[in-house]
Amino acid sequence: VQLVEFGGGLVQPGGSLRLSCAASGFTFSSYRMTWYRQAPGKEREYVAIISSNGDLKNYKDSVKGRFTISRDNAKNTVYLQMNSLKPEDTAVYLCSAIVLGRDYWGQGTQVTVSS
Repeated sequence: VQLVEFGGGLVQPGGSLRLSCAASGFTFSSYRMTWYRQAPGKEREYVAIISSNGDLKNYKDSVKGRFTISRDNAKNTVYLQMNSLKPEDTAVYLCSAIVLGRDYWGQGTQVTVSS
């Protein structure tokens, strides 16, 4: 199993970024996918989750209405569209999958929101 995130960067408050997580090594379309983030000096926290077919989604309260999780099972990729970004969204963003009872993580992509 391999998960590779990309799309992070430096953005001004109010800006947007689209993160991608490319998955391989497992039947992507059979598993729900989750985005997490970890800010410096803080615990890793849940951001959003999407069901295997994309019908069900759930978000951390503080990102509801600003972030959208989606997936393309034909491309084995899950996305996180982030709009109206705030400085408190600054973190390393990681995608995760639980495959056959084991947690897998990508290496993360840095998102920095600053003027």
